[in-house]
Amino acid sequence: MALFAGAEPATAARLGLAMTVLQFSIGTANDVADAERDAGRTDKPIPTGLVRRRTASWAAAGFAVVGLALTIPSGPATVAVGGLGLGVGLVYDLRFRGTAASWLPFAIGIPLLPVYAWLGATGGLPAAFVVLIPTAVVAGAGLAIANALADVELDRRAGAGSVALALGARRAWTVHAVLLGLASVVAVGSIPILAGVGERAADPVRMGVGVGVALLGAAIIAVGAGLARRARSGARGWEVEAVGLTAVAVGWIVGVDVRG
Repeated sequence: MALFAGAEPATAARLGLAMTVLQFSIGTANDVADAERDAGRTDKPIPTGLVRRRTASWAAAGFAVVGLALTIPSGPATVAVGGLGLGVGLVYDLRFRGTAASWLPFAIGIPLLPVYAWLGATGGLPAAFVVLIPTAVVAGAGLAIANALADVELDRRAGAGSVALALGARRAWTVHAVLLGLASVVAVGSIPILAGVGERAADPVRMGVGVGVALLGAAIIAVGAGLARRARSGARGWEVEAVGLTAVAVGWIVGVDVRG
């Protein structure tokens, strides 16, 4: 995203590395917070003794410091958005995970990614983000419910809460499918509308490519939604939906040509 916004390759690489390290911090903190809940699991490093909980805590803190430090050259606004994303992730780990409000950090965090990339690359945001940001909020909520669906049996056995358990598996699937479907429709439908807004005339080739990629992403989301209905068999439909959602976002950015 930063490259498409116009960042130099070195800047884009730094921004990407910074966000990746911040995600390391969030993921590591998640394992620390869930260490007791994960007791007995063989696929987690802390319960198996591969990593000590105290070591993981220090690692999470170190990743956070390094990630934020890497954003500093892009200015205080980028640091603030990166810090907000980190904060949202940690709040999910420490407070919202395992509750009916677990979807909220996703709904806030997903839209921060393109904002972070554009601020880091250009220092500002294009007007078309007025459409992108609320659409991403809807998509983030839908993806969070799909994530909860994948773990619904584990959460039930562990006595933990989740938005999927609060809604019931069938209703949760319906709500998440409607939210992701709505986000996809808005993204695809707004491309031809927004492509001609701004100083540049719409490029029909770019617009067509964008619509095509976004439609492909919508199809991938539909496949993921089908897998999510079979969450009890271990299908990780939300991961497929995340890939599809990424494609929808890329298609929208290309088709609208937000650089204009």
